[in-house]
Formats: sequence, C-alpha cells, structure tokens
Amino acid sequence: MGVSNNITAFLNFIALLSSIPIIASGIWLASKPDNECIHLLRWPILFLGLAILLVSLSGFVGAYWNKQPLLAFYLLIMALLISLLLILIVLTFILTAPSSDYSVPGSAFREYHLSGFSPWLRDHVTNSENWGNIRVCLGESSFCAKLNEDYISAYQFFAAHISPLQSGCCKPPTICGYQYVNPTLWINPVNTIADPDCTLWNNDQTQLCYNCDSCKAGLLGNLRKEWRRVNVVLIIAVVVLIWVYLFACSAFRNVQTGDHFK
Repeated sequence: MGVSNNITAFLNFIALLSSIPIIASGIWLASKPDNECIHLLRWPILFLGLAILLVSLSGFVGAYWNKQPLLAFYLLIMALLISLLLILIVLTFILTAPSSDYSVPGSAFREYHLSGFSPWLRDHVTNSENWGNIRVCLGESSFCAKLNEDYISAYQFFAAHISPLQSGCCKPPTICGYQYVNPTLWINPVNTIADPDCTLWNNDQTQLCYNCDSCKAGLLGNLRKEWRRVNVVLIIAVVVLIWVYLFACSAFRNVQTGDHFK
C-alpha cells in the first residue's frame, strides 16, 4: 500500500474520531427538555454525526485496503456532509443571533422578551398548533419541580442562575409583583395588569406559566444557549473534517495519476 494511502487512512481515522463529539452533542441536545418537545430540532445533529462516522469509516477502509471505488464514494458523500454541516452552523448563527434577555434587579437570573428572537424560530415554536404540543410536553417534564428541590429559601432562589426555560415557565414575570412562597408557588398581588402574562400564571403545578409568552421566550432562550454551545463543537469538527478531506482529495488524485510513493 502506498504512503499516501497510509496517511489518508490515518487522517480518516481522525475524521472518524471527530464525529464522536458531534454525536455526543446531538445526544446531549436531544436529552434536553426543550429539544425533547421540539421534534424538528431534536435529531439533525445526531443523525449528521452518525452519517459522518459511517462515511469516515468507509474512507478509512477504502484508503487502508486501497479500495479506490470506496474512497471515491467517501470523497463524494463527505463533501455533501461537510456542506450540510457548514449550512447548519451558518443557520444556527443566524437563527440564534438575536437575544432578548434582560436583567432582573435583585436577581441573578435573567428574563426574556418574545419579540427579540429570530422571527422564523419564534413563529415555528409559538404558532398555536406547535405550542399546544410543546406546552403539553413541558408540563410532563420535571424541570420546574427540580427548582423546589434545589432552592428552599427566597434568597437561594433569587441568587440562583436558573435556566431561561425555568425563568420563563416556572415562575411569573418579576414585573407582576407576585410574592414568593417557593420557586413554583407565588401569592397573587392585587394589581396584575402590568403584563398579560400576569393573569395567565397559575399555581397549579401542571399549568404554572406554560401558557405565558415568557415561557415561549424562555424556551427560545434555552434553545439559543444550547445551540450556541454545540456550534463551538461543530466548528472545531468541521475544520478537522475539511483538512482531512482536502488531504484525501490530494492523495486520491495522486493515486489516480500514479504520482505516489510505494
């Protein structure tokens, strides 16, 4: 086997390893309560990572055993997968670029305005049909109940860096002036006209603020935070994959022209 094929096989093994963080990121995203409830966004990264793993394996086999048709298949499909990965990275940056978070005086956590997010992402999540299903899914999750386990006193709660999803869905907006009892139980003030969400809050643990715009905004804030973290992994992975791909193209061309070392 030629030296070029040896090196190409080694680099494809690196590409195979680079798919593992992508797969792990996909599994991590899919396990989050917000992504569990939005099926469109749950699986793309995981499936893309698995595809890169399988194609990298074919490239490794093709290079190591000098199977030129298999190596040609690898080059063709990997170009498509790298393109899809680049498109996903760009779209993620575009769709998560806007942010509508704002600080809450006396609190470590932040709250979110629905109007500040990407119109496409906002409309997809908040249209009546999708939100009805998402709302039911959120109600079956335990992310709000976990607050009652983690924070006993008001001081602990207001000093906590709770997630955007918990901030928007598990408590009423701070502007409403509700009095704290525990993280998911609040005393209704006399005047609740400051925000439409104020009248939607319900101490029923199956309802809370799941019908509120603040909950929709918190969900979008959570998605933004999680997908931006994953994008860092994707950028590193795509740089490695492009580097491996360019070298594999060069090695494949050398083999075809006979310009390689034995």
